[in-house]
Amino acid sequence: MKTLILAEHNGSTLSASVYQAVTAAQSWHNPVEILVVGSNVSNIAQQAALIDGVARVIQIDAEHLAHQLAEDVAPLITSIANEYSVVLAAHASFSRNILARAAALLDVAMISDVLEIKDSNTYVRAVYAGNILTTVQSADRIQLLTVHGSNFGAANTRTQSAEINTVAAPAAQHQTRWLSETRTLSDRPALSTAKIVISGGRSLGSAETFEQVLAPLAARLGAALGATRAAVDAGYAPNDIQVGQTGVTVAPDLYIAVGVSGAVQHTYGMKDSKVVVAINQDPDAPIFQVADYGLVADLFEVIPELTAAI
Repeated sequence: MKTLILAEHNGSTLSASVYQAVTAAQSWHNPVEILVVGSNVSNIAQQAALIDGVARVIQIDAEHLAHQLAEDVAPLITSIANEYSVVLAAHASFSRNILARAAALLDVAMISDVLEIKDSNTYVRAVYAGNILTTVQSADRIQLLTVHGSNFGAANTRTQSAEINTVAAPAAQHQTRWLSETRTLSDRPALSTAKIVISGGRSLGSAETFEQVLAPLAARLGAALGATRAAVDAGYAPNDIQVGQTGVTVAPDLYIAVGVSGAVQHTYGMKDSKVVVAINQDPDAPIFQVADYGLVADLFEVIPELTAAI
């Protein structure tokens, strides 16, 4: 049998997590194929075909698939799922939405956020915000799961392209209608793939202060901005930069936590960072338990000084 990966992309570029998913998929030692869904996605399919370890790319291209709505994509997966023993994707809002529906349609279990693949149907995953690791086993005929991308190294690229097959798309489901989207243009790197992330907590006090204090440092370092759920709930930062169990999971080379207490829901989303620096006035803040370097100081004094020194 074969393994199928659902590819996440933004319409022009494959998500970096797809390369990590390919590495995870090779655990079964079966041919790996990638499903690319969207509108005018031939360039995306070509990118996928150049990933080392990919045997074939399936391209389903139609105008009504431009926004990859779960109600349209899930039936596509179920229509070809019987050709595969494993269907997986990198763990993200995109994949959770689609694969949960596909699992229901196939009447199989979905195993989410897998950290380790023990064998063909046994997995390690985290629960309780990463405080407990559980080993689970699925007896389903099709293994359907999402994998924690940062736990798997990214697959390399190659010069020789895999086979690309174009499959006709079925008619739109018309259960959901795309109305609009609002995009925020920024010179900062994307949070999920940034090499440096600076996150702020509720102690920054306001949306204005959050931006005034952290943005200059982020600009100097070429960093992405993140925030805790408390800061987002307080209106200091937009929801799309929330780091944590219910937000974005990051694994940068450097993570700077500014005024972050260190709740487990937040640390779950940044625990794979290579180096963690914490700045907090409270010496007993839990964030210092996961930090490589800690500074007990007033962030309103330290951050401007640090910015000026760079």
